[in-house]
Amino acid sequence: MPIGTQKDYYAILNVDRSAKPELIRKSYRRLARKFHPDFNPNNKAAEEKFKQLQEAYDVLSDEKKRQVYDQFGFYSDNIPPGGPGVHPSTGGPGPGFDFSGFDFSDFGGTAEKGGGFGSTFRDLFSQFFSGGGREEVEPQGPSRGEDLEHRLHLGFWDAIRGTSVRLTIARPQVCGTCRGTGSTGGVSVACARCGGTGKARRQAGAMQFMVTCPDCGGSGKQQRRCSTCGGSGQTRRPESFEVKIPPGVDTGSRIRVAGKGGVGKTGGAAGDLYILTDVEPHPYFERKGDNIYVKLPVTVTEAALGAKVEVPTLDGMTTIKIPPGTQSGQKLRLREKGAPSLRSSMRGDQFVEVQVMVPRVADERTKEILRELARLNPEDPRQQLKAVSSK
Repeated sequence: MPIGTQKDYYAILNVDRSAKPELIRKSYRRLARKFHPDFNPNNKAAEEKFKQLQEAYDVLSDEKKRQVYDQFGFYSDNIPPGGPGVHPSTGGPGPGFDFSGFDFSDFGGTAEKGGGFGSTFRDLFSQFFSGGGREEVEPQGPSRGEDLEHRLHLGFWDAIRGTSVRLTIARPQVCGTCRGTGSTGGVSVACARCGGTGKARRQAGAMQFMVTCPDCGGSGKQQRRCSTCGGSGQTRRPESFEVKIPPGVDTGSRIRVAGKGGVGKTGGAAGDLYILTDVEPHPYFERKGDNIYVKLPVTVTEAALGAKVEVPTLDGMTTIKIPPGTQSGQKLRLREKGAPSLRSSMRGDQFVEVQVMVPRVADERTKEILRELARLNPEDPRQQLKAVSSK
């Protein structure tokens, strides 16, 4: 491929720049089957797409070729070690470099005099191929649509049990006027960027480099931009659809709805929709992760002698045993009575915090009974505090 013609091989194969070789191979096979000439007879567009896929896979499937492409933005079999047009021993201009389109009028000195040409050339040449130029070439080929986010407010019980909601989301979709082409069709006009020449100028310092115009692809002509989408090929339109909310979501949960993001460009895959949930608190049940916490009031007698009492759970009322001598603040555990988990088939636990309620004494008989209880149980619960203060 001649230097100055840049293609985004990653976009052509519909993969990220960090994609592993196995993913690149799978994507190539899938797309190659789709655009193979045998399955698209007399389809010039499919034939051209198939050639682009082969070219992109030839480079990205080869580790050394891919390294060169990642470094310089293109690949050529004529690129010598050290970079395109760089002599392997001197670092200066070497074979395999096309000087056409360059403007050297602003360079001072000569290579023979040891002036600015040699060093300046290498500096600016390095700057150009490291991305320092001002004229950027836009990625070609299919690209994935953008991901969208939507915040959803849920009631406590809908989050615990799961539900289905109907959403209306304004998402980028194919423009109905131009059908995604970005143009109105009809008579072509001269490309606004290159003025009809098919070449765009890229500059690094004083060095000017001519590249294929990214707007018209080198043809020098463009069709008029669609007035509805402004040439993007996409418009935002509301779409309504049902979304299933799984049991156990909590505030901050992120639910992925595949393919409901923005539509892809030039045949690329659609993005995804991510739903961020915001769950109302419950007046009695307190949720921490997948566990549920409740406070259970018991009488002094129940705490001292032990008892069986009822306690609310997410599944309804259940009976819990209060061991004799239970203290206020002590927690009892009910296994798998908590919230459903999004990560496993097991539920969380429910923790019951016992709160011993001291009765109000309203008559002399009750006072006498309590005094008798104190005489029968003379131990001081604050004895340890006295030992601490005496040290």
